[in-house]
Amino acid sequence: MYWEKNVETMNCARLEKMQLAQLKDTIGRAGKSFYYSRTFKEKGLNVNSVKSLNDINKFPFTNKDDLREHWPYGFIAVPKEELVRMHSSSGTTGRATVVFHTANDITVWANLLARCMYMAGMRKSDVFQNMMTYGLFTGGLGFHYGAEKIGALVIPAGAGNSKRQIQLMMDFATTAIHVIPSYALHLSIVFTELKVDPRKDTKVKIAFLGAEPHTEKMRKKIEEIYGYKAFNSYGLSEMNGPGVAFECPYQEGMHIWEDSFLVEIIDPNTLRPVADGVEGELVMTTLRREGMPLLRYRTKDLTRIIPKPCACGRTHRRIERIKGRTDDMLIIKGSNIFPMQIEKKLMEISGVGTNFLIILDREGFNDSLTVKVEVNKKYFSGDMQQLDALRKKIVEELKSEILVTPKVDLVEPDSIPKGEGKAVRVIDNRKD
Repeated sequence: MYWEKNVETMNCARLEKMQLAQLKDTIGRAGKSFYYSRTFKEKGLNVNSVKSLNDINKFPFTNKDDLREHWPYGFIAVPKEELVRMHSSSGTTGRATVVFHTANDITVWANLLARCMYMAGMRKSDVFQNMMTYGLFTGGLGFHYGAEKIGALVIPAGAGNSKRQIQLMMDFATTAIHVIPSYALHLSIVFTELKVDPRKDTKVKIAFLGAEPHTEKMRKKIEEIYGYKAFNSYGLSEMNGPGVAFECPYQEGMHIWEDSFLVEIIDPNTLRPVADGVEGELVMTTLRREGMPLLRYRTKDLTRIIPKPCACGRTHRRIERIKGRTDDMLIIKGSNIFPMQIEKKLMEISGVGTNFLIILDREGFNDSLTVKVEVNKKYFSGDMQQLDALRKKIVEELKSEILVTPKVDLVEPDSIPKGEGKAVRVIDNRKD
């Protein structure tokens, strides 16, 4: 059993009291690092600066550039001999950042993942197939250790090799998987090619989706194809990796574990806090990290706190599905566009396949937007009118959503290149 009832249903007053004590401990530990010791001295800050949780506002934000500029050891708060693990971000928005863990940090992280997976329904009797990359990427090892904490049988399949993934599912009666959403859709094509029905020929009942933002439409499409429940998870390497927030069976937002993280939502322009229910940028402070505590880390992820309590009885607040990142926003002809807006619309259109790619170009002084979309193979049977009608519909639907008329290229299924990690959604060929 891995139901931490005393923690997950703790009343708000007790939870805030715990957070305040942990915040003071965190600031004390952080002050031992090169970066924060210098910052605290410059700002005249220390543990005594904190009398309430609101006093976190006295401390400056930490961002990814700070981590990069103090590569590699500027943020560690313990002697290097006490560190047992290093993980790294993907580096998709610049130089990768590294995060260091003590043995206790790894234990805390594994317990959080076990809490998440148990909440979603996984048990000791399950067979868990981990289809994520292992190594510097946090996703693979995080879920692996969490599943072992529960006591499930773990198949460390790793990423890629789709036919082998399907064979493993069938041979070992896999009941739970961890998969990137875009890869889950790609895998459905391979199931069809092999003439295997994932609903009838496998035992999978739970999927944990992670590593890349995805829309509710994409989640529903995955659930419709496979017939299992697909749970959204949130994490980032700077906060451990996966296990920061997770959906309960009600699937109405993700519980963010406030015994381990202090949460703020700020206006990304004014940097001031916004009220619960208002969308803004997620800012997080670690509360239990020993090796590399981080204060007020700007995640760049856009979300909001869901104000009402959850029907499941857990008292830790919920965040809404991540809308996108402040640094993911595309500005085309004066319009602010997020890739997830395009994904949402595409998933609503019958005939659209499992992958798409946004290509930005500059022609003279004008920006152009092309969306390359995989569509069902039947549209390439020779009936050009059918293909043109679908293209026109996609253009119209996207224009209504993003207020820009895109060029749309329709391509055959599985023709857009795929990697083993996060799906590449945007290629920006514009020159500054």
